[in-house]
Amino acid sequence: MASPSKYGLIAGNGRFPFLVLEAARSQGIDMVVAAIKEETSPDIERHAQTVHWLSLGQLGKLIKTFKAEGVTKAIMAGQVKHKQIFSGILPDLKMMQVLASLATRNTDSLIGAVTRVLEDEGIQLVESTAFLAPLLPAPGALTARQPSSDEQKDLDYGYKLARELGRLDVGQTVVVADAACVGVEAMEGTDAVIERAAMLVNGRALRVVKLAKPNQDLRFDVPVVGVPTVRVMKKAGVTAMAIEARKTLMIDREDLLREADAAGIAIVAVE
Repeated sequence: MASPSKYGLIAGNGRFPFLVLEAARSQGIDMVVAAIKEETSPDIERHAQTVHWLSLGQLGKLIKTFKAEGVTKAIMAGQVKHKQIFSGILPDLKMMQVLASLATRNTDSLIGAVTRVLEDEGIQLVESTAFLAPLLPAPGALTARQPSSDEQKDLDYGYKLARELGRLDVGQTVVVADAACVGVEAMEGTDAVIERAAMLVNGRALRVVKLAKPNQDLRFDVPVVGVPTVRVMKKAGVTAMAIEARKTLMIDREDLLREADAAGIAIVAVE
């Protein structure tokens, strides 16, 4: 009889890694955590039995650590800031080889190359939402209020823009005001593009659309929204948001929707 797979967690920042640990533990799985010094919260030590700390760029050390622990399947969970990936790492030899192999220096190509190296070493990367299906929304309105007709027009336009943005492998989020695109995400992340857009519109209402890329690899790049994004939207004057159904992880879903309702922000999940 084959022995059960042993799981490793490559933990970035935010709540996502903690949710994965909790969900896995509820299914009787204790994960070996590879915590990123530049990103992971020190609190991870209180939520996992085994934690190994390593820096961005230490791919060789990651592989050796997981092999020594008998890890055969791994999950990446939690953000690693895009600008950090390309400006903040000191690569070891294994990572230098990966960087040298890249035809395009974007996040997806880098992590995709890392994924292939891990699999060559016998470590299979599985979808980061493997244990978190209840946190992925079904299509439809998620808040008490549905978008108005004007909001829906902006969301529909933003949907087209976000799909094209994703096709070009640039970002996941666009910000629209009065049928005009005022913000497109690059490396700065969702919250930052919303804040930047707010500075351009002089108080006009904003709508936000965040979609998975057409070929999104959910093993390492699942779209995520949480309470902090709702607070940023409230401050920026965002009145409606569309996210992708079944592919967007809602961190602390009940709290997120409670804050959105209190702020009068309509949130819908679309396909």
